[in-house]
Amino acid sequence: MIPTVDLSAWRAGDPTVGPTVDEGLQKAGFLLAAGHGVDDALRADVRAAARRFFALPTEVKQKYAVRIGGRGWLAPGVEANGNVEGVETPPDLKESFAVGPETPTGDPAVDAVWFPPNVWPAEVPELREAVARYVAAMTTVSLELLEVCADALGLPRDTLTALAGNPTWTFNINRYPPLTEVGEPEPGQFRIGAHTDFGTVTVLDREPGAGGLQVDVDGTGWADAPYDPAAFTVNAGDLLAHWSGLRWRSGRHRVLPPQPDAPNEELVSLVFFFELDHDALVTPLAPPVGRHADLEPVVSAPFLRERLDAISVG
Repeated sequence: MIPTVDLSAWRAGDPTVGPTVDEGLQKAGFLLAAGHGVDDALRADVRAAARRFFALPTEVKQKYAVRIGGRGWLAPGVEANGNVEGVETPPDLKESFAVGPETPTGDPAVDAVWFPPNVWPAEVPELREAVARYVAAMTTVSLELLEVCADALGLPRDTLTALAGNPTWTFNINRYPPLTEVGEPEPGQFRIGAHTDFGTVTVLDREPGAGGLQVDVDGTGWADAPYDPAAFTVNAGDLLAHWSGLRWRSGRHRVLPPQPDAPNEELVSLVFFFELDHDALVTPLAPPVGRHADLEPVVSAPFLRERLDAISVG
């Protein structure tokens, strides 16, 4: 259903990795990526610091509150991912802490949206250093995944990374509170409603649970996502799917609401959404590699902005 690819084997020239990536992204838009080289301790450090932040009183976290696309605390109730599919849904049952790149272009209008300063909680100073190390590792992994994607289609490995000299990205630390905290979910309410991501690749380090990740697999429907503590869960986003000429699926997924049989379950996910340069012109691959001959080129920033606006509540 969702294949595992070994990045270390790809680096060593394993010819089976490319076809496995191609098949996985056609079927579900998802992969498990092993052999990534990211230290388990780094992931643990980020989670531990994030849990200390989320445990702060609401009035303290409110000092760092932002809306979708901002840097800081995304409070419960501000995001409804299911809305991106055109159906109004209840807000997602989660809270998040978001950071992004601090590599401004010099254009104030661009930088205000895509490269604003990050906000760091003074109450948890260790969060900043842990996140800095983690996003550096995730950037390396994401760029390598883009090389793998190009290679999987027989293209030069820098086909996509050439469009990522100063990329936009978002790192979200998502906390999914337990049922004992949020109460009975509303009808149609999830920890994260059904949606696809917007960029190129999403690199997810997750905790498994009863109210965990599900993936929409072509020909099968919703299925619990496989879990491997040594691997990252990787999905293609809308921008990568568009570039592939819709050969690849943008991985549709959701996170189940807290379950009655696990009322105390609290999960924390580390989610790295990688994109391209804000002004990157993404030209879809033509047939026979791509599946459609009528797709127009898109510019990354407005393509992403439209989708971000759709999931904002209020």
